[in-house]
Amino acid sequence: MEFSHIPVMLGECIDGLDIKPCGIYVDCTLGGGGHSEAIASRLDGGRLIAIDKDSDAIIAASKRLAKYGESISYVHDDFKNFEVHLDELGIEKIDGILMDLGVSSYQLDNAERGMSYKEDGPLDMRMDRDAKFSAADVVNGYDERQLADIIWKYGEERYSRKIAAAICRRRREKAIETTAELAEIVSKCFPPKERYGLGNPCKRTFQAIRIEVNGELEGLSEMLKSATGRLKSGGRICVITFHSLEDRIVKQTFNYLNATCVCPPGQPICTCDKKREVEIIGRKPIVASEDELTVNKRAGSAKLRIAQKI
Repeated sequence: MEFSHIPVMLGECIDGLDIKPCGIYVDCTLGGGGHSEAIASRLDGGRLIAIDKDSDAIIAASKRLAKYGESISYVHDDFKNFEVHLDELGIEKIDGILMDLGVSSYQLDNAERGMSYKEDGPLDMRMDRDAKFSAADVVNGYDERQLADIIWKYGEERYSRKIAAAICRRRREKAIETTAELAEIVSKCFPPKERYGLGNPCKRTFQAIRIEVNGELEGLSEMLKSATGRLKSGGRICVITFHSLEDRIVKQTFNYLNATCVCPPGQPICTCDKKREVEIIGRKPIVASEDELTVNKRAGSAKLRIAQKI
């Protein structure tokens, strides 16, 4: 299957980064290479570091972007380790960083990756195919309370306890091995009017398990703070989120970085010595236009937040 992905809010991201031709930029989530190509095409003497934990993405995008030659450095790793790679490349400060926290269309649509609740495939969900921990380990290895907790925490699923109990009952008969098996178990936990209503009832549970497998929210706030610390004055950080949990972390972290004091309310004298680090661009997150939604429905839940280093 060809690695393809429609970049979300491409124009808005490029405008948000305010690209300088000689600047140094980091695309934390290379994916299909759409955002990276738009950045690279605007560089003249500048440099792009493109990161992805999915080796399929690195291979496909490096072919697509071959014409940009050595102006792009490819890194196969979790983007949360980006500082290690900047140090290895001898880069102290950067002009901009982009994070698209969504799952690529290739990963969702390729049944072999095990992320789809619509197509049958192995119970996998790993973004990094070299990783050993998979969805099968979560579904068949976590106890009932652990399953319920992650389905509630990462999926905000109100039937989390019922779903966890159903999974545990089924796996006592035999291990759950495919996405179709899991989807069947989950869907039967919903009343008929919800099971056959708008939206797929499996979405939140699959999202929760995928987040757990890939550690998507772990250290995200710390990474945002680290990324801001590597920005030059005037540099921009752009973050696209696709569900409320991610967006809440980004919003709260940006607000923290924007604050001049984080002392407890009512404390008469500031003792935190907090310095304001960024200016938040725009009072509200940017969302996809109606025109974009007609060609890419997956952009419907996307929110783009931008901050500029002071």
